[in-house]
Amino acid sequence: MDGGTVPSADWKVGVDIGGTFIDFCALETHSGQVASLKVLTTPDDPGAELMTGLSLLAEREGLDPRAVTRFVHGTTVGVNTIIQRKGAPLALFTNAGFEDVIELARLRMPETYSLFCCRPEQLITRDRVFGIPARMRSDGRETVRPDLDAVAAAVASAKARGAVGIVIAFLHAWRDGAQEEAVKAAIARLAPELFVFTSAEVWPVIREYERTTTAILNAYVHPRIAGYLTALEQRLADRGVPARALLTKSNGGVMNAAEGKRACVSMLLSGTASGVIGATWFARQAGEKRVLTLDIGGTSADFALIIDGEPQYGTGEMIGEFPLYIPSVSVSSIGIGGGSIASVDGQGVLRVGPESAGSTPGPACYGRGGEQATVTDAMVVCGWLGHSEMAYGQLKMDAGLARAAVGRLAEKLGRPLEDTAQAILDIAVSEMFVEVEKLSSRAGVDLKDFTLMPFGGGGPMLGAFLARELGMNRLLAPRRPGVVSALGGLVADLRGDFVRTLFAELSAAVLPQLKAAAAVMIQDGRNWLAAQGHAGPADLRFSADMRYVGQSYEIEVPLLPAWLEAGDPAAIAAEFHRTHARIYDFDDPDGRVEIVNLRLSAIGAGPALAFPEAEAVDAVAVPERELTIHTGGARRAVGLYRRADLKPGSRFAGPAVVAQEDTTVAIPAGATARIDSHLNLHLTFAE
Repeated sequence: MDGGTVPSADWKVGVDIGGTFIDFCALETHSGQVASLKVLTTPDDPGAELMTGLSLLAEREGLDPRAVTRFVHGTTVGVNTIIQRKGAPLALFTNAGFEDVIELARLRMPETYSLFCCRPEQLITRDRVFGIPARMRSDGRETVRPDLDAVAAAVASAKARGAVGIVIAFLHAWRDGAQEEAVKAAIARLAPELFVFTSAEVWPVIREYERTTTAILNAYVHPRIAGYLTALEQRLADRGVPARALLTKSNGGVMNAAEGKRACVSMLLSGTASGVIGATWFARQAGEKRVLTLDIGGTSADFALIIDGEPQYGTGEMIGEFPLYIPSVSVSSIGIGGGSIASVDGQGVLRVGPESAGSTPGPACYGRGGEQATVTDAMVVCGWLGHSEMAYGQLKMDAGLARAAVGRLAEKLGRPLEDTAQAILDIAVSEMFVEVEKLSSRAGVDLKDFTLMPFGGGGPMLGAFLARELGMNRLLAPRRPGVVSALGGLVADLRGDFVRTLFAELSAAVLPQLKAAAAVMIQDGRNWLAAQGHAGPADLRFSADMRYVGQSYEIEVPLLPAWLEAGDPAAIAAEFHRTHARIYDFDDPDGRVEIVNLRLSAIGAGPALAFPEAEAVDAVAVPERELTIHTGGARRAVGLYRRADLKPGSRFAGPAVVAQEDTTVAIPAGATARIDSHLNLHLTFAE
């Protein structure tokens, strides 16, 4: 193909970077060809593995970079920056007398009943927090104008203390951000080399701590994310990719890279969110409406609920030690992954995680220098892994190294080798069990009504064992479980979130204010979609944070646009009462109701993708060969199946091992497996 020929193919590429691997999922829309790939991450040179993956896709699958019309990218650069505390040195300008806002937070300790618990060290040290004489009342009236001489002195002090950026967070900026903007303009004149974010431009909500900490997280990661995205755009251009880079967001949507450089906080949980979006797509395809997702990578296990075919959303998700107060797909995480290190503590107790071997050096069985036993090594020792190349040929398991690593622990414990490996797996599953029980209790659901969907490189390895412990009867493993998060970005919608704080009692008197706020937000949403290049129809979804007068917390209540347009307070109140009763099993129809925040999600539909489907023909699958597995405290023979050989309608019984390029599915005794017309693997467990 010469340089002037227009490619006839149409490739759409989704990419997700995890702790150990970067995942690729690509679809050629004309032929229906689906390509997937895993490449080991390069922590010292983020983004280099992206080019390696594109080269391998071109070499193995015939992907022409010039034919890429959609490129969606999820990255852990932001969240890793916070966890590793490698962000920009910042200063905080706040009202004089309120310099301790981030130290005081909400006066809650991370572990209420621990005598040894302490607050996390803040991202902005106390010596770089400056109080500026300025005051605005809650009704928006200015009583003290910002003292620009104090601003000049604070800028000089911030620069002397090494700050490269400034966050401005004043009281009641949610009502009117004029004071913050005035100080920002003054800083631009005094020190144009400093970057500045105001709390009102990042997330204009009531409650100064939540608004302040969200703005700080945004600024803290800004230089690294902006630099990474600039390099990403250049690398894609150099490779000849014409598509503008889109980024997965914490809310499960996508945005363009230009916005990502400023709205950095929106993409901190992009990887976990896009995994849930990908799982939702598979669940809808398979007709599953109630699903518990299990995403296990190299460092963590992430859980989420899909109810009535929709992912669940919330605020207050934790980024390391800090809460994030923007809308996010609700995900619970625990530090248990395939690379989680097993160790014996000072009391002689076997423990697993949260420390991970990552990709460098990785588990011992990878043969990349790792010497400590991990969950993956335990799977190899028990015989579940090691029967094929892993990660699309990137890795070949070395059982000898795995046995040596686990053996050192076995010697410390005085237990047999395989029993020690099984104990590592049992501990990993029990840790996940506890976290899932918390999640189901908070959501008020019975997991027996749900299907478990494991994905990621490690999800299918441990998913069936967790499902059995939870009393769940069904499991669904997608055709390519290892790249579900990459697929999630591929099918995600454009999604922008907007908020306006009203803080008013719901009554006829507040309706003009409510309708005016809704009109402004609708225009903001449409403008945002247009800026993202979306020319199709907009799906505008309203909700409100509401509570009974006197309550100190709110619940999010979905609102129909017609209720806002018609000015129908009775319909809005009735929906609040219903939602309150569903969550708490209590409501007070005669109680007075407040609207704290009005929210809008502006959604532009993503591409309607369809993967190939074949007619299912009932047949008993024949294993390639038999393996010997250590399971249930004994060694037993099990069948080894190749996922690529399993046809729609194939069925077989466990115990069994299903090997494929991106992961391995471990199937315990008592489970029956079948393959559907989309090549998803379904497990049913005996009662």
